[in-house]
Amino acid sequence: MDGSPHITGSAADFDFLVGDWKIRNLRLKERFVGCHIWDEFHATSTVRKLLDDTANLEEMDMPSQGFSGITLRLFNPRDGSWSLHWADSRSNYLFPPVIGHFEGGKGVFYGNDTDNGTPVRVRFLWTPSPRAPLWEQAFSKDGGETWETNWVMEFSRIA
Repeated sequence: MDGSPHITGSAADFDFLVGDWKIRNLRLKERFVGCHIWDEFHATSTVRKLLDDTANLEEMDMPSQGFSGITLRLFNPRDGSWSLHWADSRSNYLFPPVIGHFEGGKGVFYGNDTDNGTPVRVRFLWTPSPRAPLWEQAFSKDGGETWETNWVMEFSRIA
């Protein structure tokens, strides 16, 4: 061993997402109250690579929800991690990033944020697929001991 960190990811980890997508969104109506009712709405997105293929930008439009958003994903070649940064037209605010990597065919990313003023731990799970990737968001109010999935996106490639 040469003492350098073990690189587990690559700048190509999110290549499955490059292109144009239709998205079926399922978002939990209420969080942290035992709710099992999901709002369903549709979106479209376009993902393109940037910064010598070490980043990508996703532009998402959710017309029925009255807003659009962007995700900037940046690869860190020093440790193989990705940082994912979200902003939307409702808040015009860059939310705190979630950071993680792909391993065993899944991407797992963690961060800290607030939900209605309450601090939460955030987890994104990515299941890559060339035709139908899946994204899930979960929040934890107990530091990651328990998680509540509150948003799922099912992607379908636009031909």
